[in-house]
Parts: sequence; structure tokens; C-alpha cells
Amino acid sequence: MQRINVAGVAPEAFGAVLGLEKYVRANVEHTVLELVKLRASMLNGCAYCVDMHSREALDAGESSRRLFAVATWREAPFFDERERAALALTDAVTKLGEHGVPDDVWDAASKVWSEKALADLVLAIATINVWNRIAVTFRNELPTDV
Repeated sequence: MQRINVAGVAPEAFGAVLGLEKYVRANVEHTVLELVKLRASMLNGCAYCVDMHSREALDAGESSRRLFAVATWREAPFFDERERAALALTDAVTKLGEHGVPDDVWDAASKVWSEKALADLVLAIATINVWNRIAVTFRNELPTDV
């Protein structure tokens, strides 16, 4: 059962996060954005967001095979170099450890993404992590009528 409707009790804060969401949607390539959102949501154990982003990606024409493979993206042959760099960066930022994002992950991403694209990508990863933490903490319920 959902604990709190954050949009209802803290609309200004919710609006601020929504502002970040609107920014990344406008500035990060849609396919990559959905892969990043799905991967971070998987790592964070956010069923609400895994459900939402997999459905959104399917609706946008993404293949179910690629979406299922996001869970094991390192072994799956379905992702190009840019997508792999984005997924590796997603893993590193989402599981941010004591030493931050490893240089090899950053270097691989900076070889295939411009500085602006990298900044936008990190903002996208940070934003989905905020959404995951909200949804998991407040126990957002999955829709049953999709």
C-alpha cells in the first residue's frame, strides 16, 4: 500500500524533480534514456519504475529482447558502444561507491559522448535514481489496468 502521495503533500519538491525529468527528456536521446531508466530501476529494485519504463520503451518501439537483456547488458550483444557506455555509467553512478565513478567507466563514456551529452546523461541517471528512491520509499503501487 502506498505510504505517501509525494506530489500531493510536497508539490513544489515534486515539481522540482519533474523539472529535471522534463530537461533530460528533452536533452537525452530517447532510446538511451529508456535503457538508462530501466537499468537504474532494476539495480534499485524499483518495480514501479521497471514496469513504467519497460512499457514506455515498448510503446516507443523498443524490442522486448533488448529490454530483457538490460539486466545482463554486459553479456548481451544487442547494445552499441554508446549504449554500453551509458549503461556502464548508469551502473557506476547508481551504485556509487566510496571512490566514485571509476576512471575506466568515465573514459569509455567520454570517448563516445560529448561533454554536454555526458552532463545530460549523468543528470538523467541522477534523476531516475531520485524517482526510484521516491517510488521505493513511498511504495508506489503498480497499475493493474495496463
